[in-house]
Amino acid sequence: MLLNATSYARAGLIGNPSDGYFGKTLSCAFENYSATVVLYETPELQFLPGDVDDAVFTDLDHLVREVRLFGYYGGIRLLKAVTKLFADHCREHGIALPRRNFTARYTSTIPRLVGLSGSSAIVTAMLKCLMKFYEVTIPLEQAPTLCLNAEKHELGIQCGLQDRVIQMYEGVVFMDFNRELVETRGYGRYAPVNPGLLPNLYIAFDPQRAEVSGVYHQKLRVLFEEKQPDVVAAMSEFADLAQNMHDALLAGRLAEVPALMNANFDLRDRIFHVAEANRHMVMTARQAGCSAKFAGSGGAIVGTWEDDAQYARLTAAMAAIGCTTFKPVINRGQWRPTTG
Repeated sequence: MLLNATSYARAGLIGNPSDGYFGKTLSCAFENYSATVVLYETPELQFLPGDVDDAVFTDLDHLVREVRLFGYYGGIRLLKAVTKLFADHCREHGIALPRRNFTARYTSTIPRLVGLSGSSAIVTAMLKCLMKFYEVTIPLEQAPTLCLNAEKHELGIQCGLQDRVIQMYEGVVFMDFNRELVETRGYGRYAPVNPGLLPNLYIAFDPQRAEVSGVYHQKLRVLFEEKQPDVVAAMSEFADLAQNMHDALLAGRLAEVPALMNANFDLRDRIFHVAEANRHMVMTARQAGCSAKFAGSGGAIVGTWEDDAQYARLTAAMAAIGCTTFKPVINRGQWRPTTG
């Protein structure tokens, strides 16, 4: 038995980083970059090293940089954590698993630490494989929470639900992390959106601007829990921006989208003081006439463009500062047209 499952990179279109703070977000998964887990039955349970389990370095500087960015453990810890919580889930719900073992390995083309959710792609792809291998169904709305807990509670990584939701649902999803819902049932309200409603999107990234998102979220968590007034207010405002963009898309008011996306970044920069290298990416895109905001926590941006000439100006401007620009290929995901 040879199984495989893929999870795609994602971009937070608006509302981030409020997903970890009972806010709202709109996110998309795109097929340009992905992580795949391959799993097959073997006598023993084994996890094979992959792309972020480096053990060979060119010199001491290379080792220091890799450890600073990725820590002492790579992708194998992600596979272990979600497998452990999958087993816990099955025991807690009285699901008897067949007594058979597997070997799992992963590959990923998602650029590392630029805010495109490479780590959660490995986790969600592993959960998809586990469900196939053991023939277990976990309700779709609950699966992202299990993935979140694998990273947050098992590994101590500060993160939110958004990435895991979009990588399980795929396509485009509007997410409402209403506090009462999240705290009582463990998940929010997730509404797939027709990808055809989106304007022209681009994504640009630079691996040299890579940052450890968990460090950013750790600081943010402290400020939020201390009830810093500007931080608490910002989370509410991020949520409002996401709601407004969702409403605008459903009503066909695409002209409102660029300003909303710009406002998301401007609010983030005003409250959290974005690093200059990442701010420069956003401002370069805007000087080319496009809207721009972070796709995640830094290293990649997402925005809108109007025509081919503007997109050409954008790609040239971003290339001049070392960034790769592409048009995301978004699949339909869980969205289905209404009938009747």
